[in-house]
Amino acid sequence: MRIPILSINGSDSSGQSGIGADIQTIAALGGYAISAVTCVGDFVLPSDIVLEQVEKSISHLHPKAIKVGLVTDSETVRRLHNEVIACRRLVVAPGIFDAEGKPMVSDDVVEAIARYLVPEALLLMLRCRDAEKMLGISIKTDDDMLEAARLLHEMGAQWVLLRGGQHTKGRITALLYGPISPSCPSKSPFDGDFCISPSERDGVRLFFTSYNVDGWQRHGVSAALSAAITTRLGMGDDVPTAIRNAHDFIHSQVVYAKPDETGGRAIDIYNRFVSLVAENYRKAHDVKFYADRLCITTRYLSQITDRVVGKSPKQIIADYVLSEAKTYLITTRLSIQEIADRLGFSSQAIFCKFFKAQEKRSPSEHRNA
Repeated sequence: MRIPILSINGSDSSGQSGIGADIQTIAALGGYAISAVTCVGDFVLPSDIVLEQVEKSISHLHPKAIKVGLVTDSETVRRLHNEVIACRRLVVAPGIFDAEGKPMVSDDVVEAIARYLVPEALLLMLRCRDAEKMLGISIKTDDDMLEAARLLHEMGAQWVLLRGGQHTKGRITALLYGPISPSCPSKSPFDGDFCISPSERDGVRLFFTSYNVDGWQRHGVSAALSAAITTRLGMGDDVPTAIRNAHDFIHSQVVYAKPDETGGRAIDIYNRFVSLVAENYRKAHDVKFYADRLCITTRYLSQITDRVVGKSPKQIIADYVLSEAKTYLITTRLSIQEIADRLGFSSQAIFCKFFKAQEKRSPSEHRNA
């Protein structure tokens, strides 16, 4: 039986964001998608209609987790509080600005979200510019992100995931901030060490970065990620694990995957290949491993990747591993040997040779740059 997951969100006619994308993401992860629409384009549904959808969904289907996305009416936000307050797995991911930076809600809605929904959130997900609006502060550095997350945590959110920091050129930064609990693993959900301040031993302060700035800022990626996290929470993951699993799914399915514009088999095989790389790059770097799992020859896989992205399968795998290596080098205190082990290299020397062939400098030089 599929686990019911409720998304309360606006409708985007393109289907690439909003309630349509949430439904697709929840279903793709094996959940049973329930929806309550708050607006259709610029048309805001009356509060009574939104609340009727939510009440029926909760009373009849008993969702295991709830996502609250775009709500553009402050009265609806206030009334939603009374409906979602009993949900232990509430993800609040309000769309305060769109991907281009255009405001989607008024100031009174932002204030209502902060007052009525943030205190009930197991996880609050905001872009940095959203947090700036909600808190009235500027976020330009990692320390600013930490301060913003601390303030949002003090407002009542158990966990805070801030995304979209671009204060380091060429990288996009996110921060996971929250408590350490018995269910919280001792290692980062992203395979790095937790960044825990000596004066704050009771909490998680984890920065993680990606060099794929364009991919993570695509229209709809943020909404899909929050829907994926909500689904994983409903399936029983704790917050760090839910984020890790959702991140891997979105990374392969949305950020790097190519849209099937032709209906051809090549795109489908390519996307399945990238999904397999996301799942197995820590242990498998050879093209034959992936070709065997796709039940095709290495030659045919090479023809497909060349046709779709103009790269060989070997280079796609190398790009993925290199991206992860850079993240470890910049955002963790792991030794070069530990990074080599985590990325599936048989020795530090082989890892260093691989890295230098790709980047024209050693891992240590990259870390110290």
